[in-house]
Amino acid sequence: MISLYRPGNGILHRMPAGVKLAALACLALLLSLLQPGVLGALIVLAAVSALYPVAALPLRALGDAWWRLRWLILVLAGALWLFTSPHNAVISTGRVVALLLLAELVTRTTRMGDLLEVFRMLLQPLRRMRVNPEAVALTLSLTIAMIPVIAGFAAQVRDAQRARGVRLGPRAVLPLLVLTMKHADDVGDALAARGIAA
Repeated sequence: MISLYRPGNGILHRMPAGVKLAALACLALLLSLLQPGVLGALIVLAAVSALYPVAALPLRALGDAWWRLRWLILVLAGALWLFTSPHNAVISTGRVVALLLLAELVTRTTRMGDLLEVFRMLLQPLRRMRVNPEAVALTLSLTIAMIPVIAGFAAQVRDAQRARGVRLGPRAVLPLLVLTMKHADDVGDALAARGIAA
């Protein structure tokens, strides 16, 4: 299974997965309820970015995280800037980007197996309603793992089209879809080989 996890011995690597997920949920709730203002949003973004070196991750990891979010930032901030106000654009986009950076930080410092175990424990009460916690937890983990994979495929398609001198456009969707479906087949075959899926 592909994930963003990078081995390390920083303070966030040593922190239990459940604690990190609980902290992420609490911070998401706080950012949703509070109105930090422009300065507050910028401070939150700076604080979240500062957590990457604290987690003993290279600065390149932080740069890559920001680079992957560039289109989201442009589209979201641009739309809010046009349809609401510059003030609201900075605040709302800042909160969304901060949460995405925090989520990536959690996945970079937490093994997928540990996340899977936390999801499994949280979903145990659903067993009474005939829901299989293991299957749901595996689905959540695969979803998290697929995000950076699809982003990587999109970068490959973009680079290939630029190398051929082809302008980026709707045609980029087809090769991205082919790569994604092929990867999904490979993951399905790997799960079936391990007896996890039929």
